[in-house]
Amino acid sequence: MMRFLSIDPGSAITGFGIIDSDGKKYHLIKQGTIILKKIKEHPLKLKKIYYEVNNLILEHQPDEFAIEDVFISKNPQSALKLGQARGAAICAAVNNNLGVFEYFPRIVKKTVVGAGSADKNQVQHMIKILLNCRAEKITEDAADALAVGICHINHKRNII
Repeated sequence: MMRFLSIDPGSAITGFGIIDSDGKKYHLIKQGTIILKKIKEHPLKLKKIYYEVNNLILEHQPDEFAIEDVFISKNPQSALKLGQARGAAICAAVNNNLGVFEYFPRIVKKTVVGAGSADKNQVQHMIKILLNCRAEKITEDAADALAVGICHINHKRNII
């Protein structure tokens, strides 16, 4: 059994998920979001992402770390901020000696839903089915993070 921490980075909300898997079944350990909307200064948002991801790592001791890669944005400033949010989370993983695995959003969606153009509702729906947690409240950001984790587990198994 291995434990995976996965992140859907954002400068307003960062989603996270922790999944245990033996390569065949998934077991949801924890999921949630890091809310950054009320923090005005961008460097303080990055500090909070680093701090919260580091705490998740220390508390749950994952074996591997997966994160959504940057997509091309129409707004270069947004893409830069997203890249910095990713960097803060990646630094927390690397500082804890975790391997970092990165997946583009289309690959994540194709792996979890079967279509690279799937919308957030489809991802949320499939995550609840795959993790057998239909009654649990899972936000879009947490579902996206969990999808990154499932994508990584499946790629690790080489079933794609």
